[in-house]
Amino acid sequence: MWKTRIGALLLLILGAGIGYFIYASEPKLHEGKTVRGQALAETFPFKLGLDLSGGVQLVYSADVSSVKPGEVKNAMDALRDVIERRINTFGVSEPVVQIEEKGGITGPVEERLLVELPGVTDVKRAVEMIGQTPKLEFMKERSKEELDAYNKAVEKIKADQAAGKPLSIPAEILAGPYMPTELNGRFLERAVLEFDPTTREPIVSIVFNKQGADLFGQLTKDNIGKTIAIYLDRELGNPDPISAPVVREAILGGKAQITGKFTPAEAKTLVGRLNSGALPVDKLELLSTQTISAPLGAKALMAGIWAGVFGLVIVAGFLVLWYRLPGLVAVVALAIYVVIMLALFKFLGVTLTAAGIAGLILSIGMAVDANILIFERTKEELRKGHNVHEALREGFARAWTSIRDSNISSIITAVILFWFGTSLIKGFALTFGLGVIISMITAISISRTLLFALPFSGHGSFVRVLFGSGFFKLK
Repeated sequence: MWKTRIGALLLLILGAGIGYFIYASEPKLHEGKTVRGQALAETFPFKLGLDLSGGVQLVYSADVSSVKPGEVKNAMDALRDVIERRINTFGVSEPVVQIEEKGGITGPVEERLLVELPGVTDVKRAVEMIGQTPKLEFMKERSKEELDAYNKAVEKIKADQAAGKPLSIPAEILAGPYMPTELNGRFLERAVLEFDPTTREPIVSIVFNKQGADLFGQLTKDNIGKTIAIYLDRELGNPDPISAPVVREAILGGKAQITGKFTPAEAKTLVGRLNSGALPVDKLELLSTQTISAPLGAKALMAGIWAGVFGLVIVAGFLVLWYRLPGLVAVVALAIYVVIMLALFKFLGVTLTAAGIAGLILSIGMAVDANILIFERTKEELRKGHNVHEALREGFARAWTSIRDSNISSIITAVILFWFGTSLIKGFALTFGLGVIISMITAISISRTLLFALPFSGHGSFVRVLFGSGFFKLK
């Protein structure tokens, strides 16, 4: 018995400690206070979504038509990493970049990229952050037959132009005397600024990943004595190659150099742009933008907080009025559950949205549901004449199956929502699923420990009053 009571005391102390951590790590509660409190608040703040903090959301459609079907997922993952690196160079705090698929069941799959920039309200600047990522291409010299066909096509275009006919320039003509290859910036690992030891001219050295090294090795092996042209943003008004070296021998190490008439400043800028990422897809099309002002986000946040507070107060009042002493214990367990959830949000870096807060509030109902099942089962055992501890033991044992099954079904639902849902649905599913898991632990472990620590052992009239229901005495 004393071990149980010591365990219950430790749980109460732990819950109070976590609650104090939540209080101490909130920045708004420490404005103008000690440096130590401010440091803790800056280390473990709540991450708020766009709808609660304000900012810009951009939705892009990615053109993956030239990417092989089996490599689409890798290309989209690379695109997400590229955009994240690009945004980070602008110092945006906690950007969120997600991949989303539209369609696929009855129609074609559309690959989308969702970019959320908290604290950014200038849509034009946000679009520029994404749009400045370069597209790096490696193109090989045309064969004699291909070059003859190219020259004939150019002559035809010139003739049409002289005759005043509408111009229709094929894409392959835009590349000049070069042909596209599979090698592009998607396979770039890093770029480094170096200087020629003899001429002191700036050189941009690039290193490919494993797949890129294999492609580059094969490309140089097949084109010895020929030119490989390196283009940057060819489709965006830069028709000339930035470098066109002649291959002297096969290069198998996955490294290459871009030389040209660069100034040190231009070479440094190029290195920065290449390291920030070349687009691994053909094109990004901006589909929609959404701007949420900071005051509107703050209003939505306060509405969610007050909804949670009122919900907790009403639920706590119901538990105490209807289940009396066990209800009071359930309220304490519920408070510990809430502070554990809030601490997990801080430690795990969960981004809270309005939908996420709704999931948290709903999971509170699941936690209460588990306690109600236990209390009702316990009352049934008390009616049979068992003492308090026997009734509690049987009550927990008999209620466990129902609690387990209902919570597992809820967790499965949360997993399905998270797997197939949009970013908004995923926020709800994550907090709801996490809340159900933690609520099951608190209902079974914390509530059980606190109830068994109560100093009651019989089943007399006083116990029946404490364990009664509402306005009725337990018979």
